[in-house]
Amino acid sequence: MFEILLREGRARRGRMTTVHGVIETPVFMNVATVAAIKGGGSTADLEEVGCQVALANTYHLHLRPTDQVIHQLGGIHRFFSWQRPVLTDSGGFQVFSLSSLRKIDDSGVTFASHIDGHRIFMGPEESMQIQSHLASTIAMAFDECIENPAPKEVSAASCRRTAAWALRCKEEMVRLRSLPDTINPDQLLFGIGQGSTYEDLRIENMQQLAQLDLDGYAIGGLAVGESTEDMYRIIDAVEPHMPVTKPRYLMGVGTPDNILNAVRMGVDFFDCVMPTRNARHGHLYTAEGVINLNNACYITDPRPIDEGCPCPACRRYSRAYIRHLLKAGEVLGLRLAVLHNLYFYNNLMQKIRDALDAGCFEAFYKENVGRWTRRISGEK
Repeated sequence: MFEILLREGRARRGRMTTVHGVIETPVFMNVATVAAIKGGGSTADLEEVGCQVALANTYHLHLRPTDQVIHQLGGIHRFFSWQRPVLTDSGGFQVFSLSSLRKIDDSGVTFASHIDGHRIFMGPEESMQIQSHLASTIAMAFDECIENPAPKEVSAASCRRTAAWALRCKEEMVRLRSLPDTINPDQLLFGIGQGSTYEDLRIENMQQLAQLDLDGYAIGGLAVGESTEDMYRIIDAVEPHMPVTKPRYLMGVGTPDNILNAVRMGVDFFDCVMPTRNARHGHLYTAEGVINLNNACYITDPRPIDEGCPCPACRRYSRAYIRHLLKAGEVLGLRLAVLHNLYFYNNLMQKIRDALDAGCFEAFYKENVGRWTRRISGEK
């Protein structure tokens, strides 16, 4: 399923073979929460910008259009016309993000729907059942994500639940894979480690998960309030305790610098809403840094967003035109900006893989760390 092709220091160049295709790692997964990219991008657009894996959300699709509807229509790949791998988040992040709308105990979580307020219960078994209906390539175990910083006793309780729920997820996944109406009996299961910013809890939780022999392992509960330094400290502490032969996923992270540093520490998978969210607000990545198209200096700028970029936006349109669309509230402006940022991220991962293949990742890291997160004025 997953092979490490080569290493440079702790950085890993890998390849994961799934029922829905091969994933070259390190990889950035483009976030399609409700089986769509915010900003009007289609799955054909995702293919054009080099996306290998799309990420959808269990909780949101359970509510609308419901996992039963998607199952009836043949699974998520048929539903949104995407033939490459799909990873579904478990709904565990909503334990964190919808904290005002839920009640949690060892059995699972009771939510109030953010759409109409009706009550929903989701535990490990329910999360696996929904994800089996969705028939994603990779399902994530149900976990408890908490805000950072958190008291140690709160974090320890979340680790205890997360480990217990992971075992229940594995047992339910085994059952679901054997059912005659299961669309994807080859569905993979990744576990998620928690522990806030406490190294001892993080290490213990990952060691517990490693004993379950899951298909992959994620570091969860980061980029939710802690400093960047704390995030790197936790990754550095946990990585040696993650199974060497399994893919490693840093959830919800992040900036180009975050990715470069985490690859350097041995991470293989990434996802984040940042490139699409930033794009919808006119913040676009270029080879020299981040520009803000809302600035007046771009009103008459005839250049593409990033000169030399072959993305669909840069091939045909100017900064001035895309700025005009964003200011006018035209959906096309959102779409072009989103496609540019997604191309930038997917191309960044290709550059990282190329550097690893060439044995020069460390040089690539030193040359580029800090480069793609600085803001530039845009003056011609």
